[in-house]
Amino acid sequence: MFLKRIEQTERHLRHFIAQYFAVELERLTVEIPPRIEFGDLAFPFPFELAKTLGRSPRQIATELVEKIKTPPQVERFVAAGAGYVNVFFERISFFKDLYSWLHNPFPEPTGEKIIVEHTNINPNKAAHIGHLRNAALGDTFVRLLRACGRKVEVQNYIDNTGVQVADVVVGFRQLHKMSLKQIKSIGEPFDHYCWDLYAQVYQWYSQDKSRLHYREQTLKEIEGAQEPTSQLAEYISMRIVLAHLKTMLRIGVRYQVLPRESEILRLKFWEESFQQLKEKKAILYRDDGPQEGCWVMRLPGENGDSVDEKIIVRSNGTVTYVGKDIAYQLWKFGLLGKTFHYRPFCRYQDGEIVLHEDQVPDDDTVWLTTIQPSPYKDPDFGQGNSVYNVIDVRQSYLQRVVVEGLRRLGFAEQADHSVHFAYEMVALSPTCCSELGIELSEEEQKKPYVEVSGRKGLGVKADDLINKLVEKSLEEVNARQKDLPLEKRKEIAHQIAIGALRYFLLKYTRSSVIAFDFTEALSFEGETGPYLQYSVVRANNIFRKLEASDPQWDISVWEDNCERMWEEPNSIAELMDDNQVWSLLLQVARLEESIHQTARSMEISYLAKHAFNLAQQFNLFYHKYHILSERDPIKKCFYLTVADAARRGLFKTLDLLGIQVPERM
Repeated sequence: MFLKRIEQTERHLRHFIAQYFAVELERLTVEIPPRIEFGDLAFPFPFELAKTLGRSPRQIATELVEKIKTPPQVERFVAAGAGYVNVFFERISFFKDLYSWLHNPFPEPTGEKIIVEHTNINPNKAAHIGHLRNAALGDTFVRLLRACGRKVEVQNYIDNTGVQVADVVVGFRQLHKMSLKQIKSIGEPFDHYCWDLYAQVYQWYSQDKSRLHYREQTLKEIEGAQEPTSQLAEYISMRIVLAHLKTMLRIGVRYQVLPRESEILRLKFWEESFQQLKEKKAILYRDDGPQEGCWVMRLPGENGDSVDEKIIVRSNGTVTYVGKDIAYQLWKFGLLGKTFHYRPFCRYQDGEIVLHEDQVPDDDTVWLTTIQPSPYKDPDFGQGNSVYNVIDVRQSYLQRVVVEGLRRLGFAEQADHSVHFAYEMVALSPTCCSELGIELSEEEQKKPYVEVSGRKGLGVKADDLINKLVEKSLEEVNARQKDLPLEKRKEIAHQIAIGALRYFLLKYTRSSVIAFDFTEALSFEGETGPYLQYSVVRANNIFRKLEASDPQWDISVWEDNCERMWEEPNSIAELMDDNQVWSLLLQVARLEESIHQTARSMEISYLAKHAFNLAQQFNLFYHKYHILSERDPIKKCFYLTVADAARRGLFKTLDLLGIQVPERM
């Protein structure tokens, strides 16, 4: 709606420029004036025309606004500053179209498929706070792309044959001396048990480096599907995967398909890729030197003045992560001539995850790759036109290797459409560490943040963090909503906790290191999730209180008055001249622009900032205009409609951010 008006206005201006000044401009830059009094849009094209026409930008702008006719969506053009053409929209029709747009869903998905791969937790232990940032960014990006009308497939890659899984297998066998039957008897949370075991294995290796041969042997047996090692790794990894899915569902994150590394190997994806890489001389075999016995890819160094050699296949014949990822990336684009079979793994049901049994697969089913056909028709996964890999910035080099692999195989277009959605790590504030019971040295207590390390056992499990947030939220809800039943208070506390967490993880730029802090995240004031939620609750309360206090009020009366407003625009013409109201409506309308800009830039913080600015403007409006006590029926209807537009705009924005709105706060 907003973007269409900008496009119509730009097209109208370009047509006039071509007719009147005989100059063809392909595109006009558009800006937002610094103050609402200056207009709704600002076009600086007179500066571009000045040299061609031999006149000052101000003269060109003045002449244009004197001669041009205003299109239906524009009230007037104004020459401003040293040579801008500013636009004032026709406000009443704008408000009417905005209100209609807010009532409609986002466009249906069309066009080429986009694949977004995110989360990708090694299935060897519980998820941690860094994985939550990955999942929140990836999930929000998916929501944005779908809001833009794009077809999106959500993948969560499972590295179930990697070093980390091998280490946990070694831990169960060599440290705990447990059989598969004994491992199956371990209670929940199993992923938390493996968290501690993984740290123990790391310490065990560090005490005697010769013990690393257990890792190498176990890794080879897993990759070669040798029993009983392969069976043990399968059980451990898939039980942990299910735990991960349950953790991520707690913050509203869902997936469609879980491609597994084991099938990439067993369906010969890697062998096919390996053969292509050798034929194209994309990789080289080293028969001497430090990389003896390895297949390597030569790449320019970071500074361009050296050459790096990245190992693709180790000297013992096992494939590195990046080698298997090249094969996976080729499959995503449909370039292998091979594909997976699939079976239903689990399904989303009533806010929970349950293992898939005999139900017919549907949109709530999560599919798992297999080597054998299932009784169901295989879904049409893969074959994307663009692929976004959401992986932290520390993986930038490996992502560069994957893209270079595609390019050297002759797939330049696909390489150009392979996008690394990078982000920085999540750390903990010293205060947060203290609240979670993590002991710090005096030196660490003085730092602005503390880095986490799963191998060293220093970190915070995602579930523990969420539980602590819910606990703290419940304390606040108990204090504010004593009259509500306990179950309702718990529901609200969970919504507030997840809103706080997701907004905290999304409001910073991707290049920012986050130092998570409970107090900052859960505050009801400032740039926080609870502040945004409270703004919508406050808007909802207007209508709830109106219905409770006025027995004569009925939503149909309001809707009838709305129709009268649009049919008799003069009745609200003076009210629409209020720049504070107009500024709020413009901010609501800019959601559409914010969605597209955020999706293009992959900078989710832009949408988060839009939400905060909209909440601020709504709260200013709320405090200035006393809607419930307004006696004039037209004014009351008008302000109710403005409030409804704001809450609908906020609700849509929060939904894109994955934040629910509690009934009360």
